[in-house]
Amino acid sequence: MRARPVSPSLLVEELADRIASAPRDSWVRVAVDGAPPARPGRLADDLAGPLRLRGREVLRVSAAGFLRPASLRFEFGRTDPDVFYAEWLDLGGLTREVLAPLGPGRTGRVLPALWDSARDRATRAAYVTLPPGGVLLLDGALLLGRGLPFDLTVHLSLSPAALARRTDEEERWTLPAYERYEREVEPAKVADVAVRVEDPRHPALVTW
Repeated sequence: MRARPVSPSLLVEELADRIASAPRDSWVRVAVDGAPPARPGRLADDLAGPLRLRGREVLRVSAAGFLRPASLRFEFGRTDPDVFYAEWLDLGGLTREVLAPLGPGRTGRVLPALWDSARDRATRAAYVTLPPGGVLLLDGALLLGRGLPFDLTVHLSLSPAALARRTDEEERWTLPAYERYEREVEPAKVADVAVRVEDPRHPALVTW
């Protein structure tokens, strides 16, 4: 493994260049994957402006808007790491409403959120249409190795020690799920782009 240190701003610019270099006659579905302490949502937000400056329309979506209802997520208790790993995300809904409509020959009509997990009810979000050449920036955790149809995947990597240190006490029950993810999926190896974010001020691009 080799790690090339970059500044946060250079990381964004290099990723934006790579995404914007994709053909403009179809959509680009980008996953920014990482545990919450790695701040995948922040990186996805930071990419939106530079991509628009490069002539790409952008749609921001969070996997948090596609969690399953509480009755399913908490069927075996609220702190079961195996259920968190395998069952919390509504893979079918995310594929049907977001990823599939941005596939080749499809409509580009996307539902940006399906379920409000805080209120445990449908979001009633409106459908939006992303024109061909537009970029979907989807952030979330545990997204890789699940057969989701992305065109580019970015994984924000933390060592187990850093993840444990930066995870809030009330969320530490999720740590075994991330250990399982590292063991079974090896996300830093399967992602198109892997970034070490032990210190968010000093990221490093990883190559194998």
